Amino acid sequence: MPGRRRRSSSTTRTRSTSSTSSRTASSRTPSKRATTKKPAAKKPAPELPTPGPGERVWVLAVPFRAPAPGAQWRPDLQAHIWVGADLPGELAAYESAPYTFERFLEDELNAEPRPVPAGRPLTPREEQWAGADAIVAHAEAGGRVFLLGDDPGVGKTGTAILAAREIAEQRGGNRVLVVADRPAAITIPHWTRSIAGFGDGGLRWCVTTWDRLAKVSKLGFDVVIGDEAHMVRHTTTQRWKHWKAVSGAGRVKDAPFVLAATATPAHTPLELPYLAPQFAQHHDEPLRAWSDLPARLSALGFAVEKGRYGWQWTEDPDARRADLSRLQGWLTDAQPPATLHRPAPWGPVSVTGTPVALTPAERASYESGWQEFRAEMQLARKGRQTARGRAALLRFRQKAGLIRVQATVDWVKAQVEAERQVAVSVEFVETAADPIREALLDAGIAVAGIYGRDRFDVEAERLRFQSGKAPVCVFTVTASISLHAGELLPDGSTASDAPRVGLFHQPRFSGIQARQVTGRTHRDGKTSPWRVAYAEDTVEEQVARVMVERLAVSGSTAGADTSSLQEIAELLDADWLPAAALTDA
Repeated sequence: MPGRRRRSSSTTRTRSTSSTSSRTASSRTPSKRATTKKPAAKKPAPELPTPGPGERVWVLAVPFRAPAPGAQWRPDLQAHIWVGADLPGELAAYESAPYTFERFLEDELNAEPRPVPAGRPLTPREEQWAGADAIVAHAEAGGRVFLLGDDPGVGKTGTAILAAREIAEQRGGNRVLVVADRPAAITIPHWTRSIAGFGDGGLRWCVTTWDRLAKVSKLGFDVVIGDEAHMVRHTTTQRWKHWKAVSGAGRVKDAPFVLAATATPAHTPLELPYLAPQFAQHHDEPLRAWSDLPARLSALGFAVEKGRYGWQWTEDPDARRADLSRLQGWLTDAQPPATLHRPAPWGPVSVTGTPVALTPAERASYESGWQEFRAEMQLARKGRQTARGRAALLRFRQKAGLIRVQATVDWVKAQVEAERQVAVSVEFVETAADPIREALLDAGIAVAGIYGRDRFDVEAERLRFQSGKAPVCVFTVTASISLHAGELLPDGSTASDAPRVGLFHQPRFSGIQARQVTGRTHRDGKTSPWRVAYAEDTVEEQVARVMVERLAVSGSTAGADTSSLQEIAELLDADWLPAAALTDA
């Protein structure tokens, strides 16, 4: 493994019933004394089996509803187990992989951890060493949280692994949690290969995903890496509850060091609760004073106030700039700094608009859909029916995208003929991903599909595209997959060198999502232009214009694309809806 540069190696739920009220006895029924039922005691979890000589407890990675004959499901572990010397054939496919949640549990349950096979070595780049040094310095100074905001493709994964090794050694611990984005079939293997390649430092690593966070919420860790940390920008979700537990966001003592990694931290300062512990430390204030981030920002003079749908940030550009400058200062002025952002040295991604001229029939269909949408939004607005308005917006976007499917197919075919590989970003499956994919297949063009976890093996589909066997990839995910030319693949080979081009089948409302998407192909020194398709002379064209204009400022600066959200909402007569109607699926 690469050498160290800084130093040498060395709820209990109870069911209760209210008291039974006394009834007045009738002449024929003797009175009964009121009684109170005791809460049902929680059944203790059965003891774990004790392995015999030469045996071990195996924790299995059994897919949902898959048969696992002979294995025992353990609700207390949220996993299947099997005890024996070796896994039987029918369970061998479920053997846990190194550094996964299941392997982490397995090593907890046995006297000796299973040896981890050597990975294919990866050599850290200079900027990854430098980034790790900055993070370690912040941790050495007693920092709680570090925001790693490098542009997509700069190498945050390697930087985070190198830093975690050093920080765990500082703290005298050996347990590191990595929370990655979906899809798990791609992101978990990516992280586990990277840990093996850069070197695990003799630590115990547990890699999981944001939607599986509940399984690790009661485990203790010394370092926690939150990849795509913007996934916990809202505090009203179960995901936040579990993140608060694993990251120690509500604890003063015994909290792990947290490395929040994301190129797109938030839409507004209100969406940075995961940085609140660092803000509290910077101000030398109790952690509880920052438990309500919006209220604390308001008390400190930020231009935020409560609105109809919760806290809102001002639209005044001067006030925004002042707020952002102050917020960034809390992180950059710390000694050592609590954040690091480095733009991609190969330059920013090029994003341009691609107008689609609609046929008379398509134009009529579009106008009909637009008028139906406007009428539905007016009714929803009058009744303040948020769900109805959001549904209307969703239906209109689906119909608008479906009308332009053939134009997207024709553009993709032309790119393939020019010997380019094409990444097509879509938001909807039935009205975009499926019809585009089926039309290309009918034209004899192989297509990889990264959507629908029950329909495709997503990693196999990604490798089909990366190897060049499928020149087109249609995908719905926004982050945590690599589709760039020349990538080092898991088997040691490299991805095809064919130039990549990308197409947004629909304009993205969120700068966070748009920037993440372009980083799938424009990364690791490889440039990849992107286009945004839209129907010419329609509201889609105006939305696309706003997206392209504001994409350049939606990087590491929190709140950089909020004004574009407001502008898009006004274009769609949706400014009365909460921002989540535009930014969240």
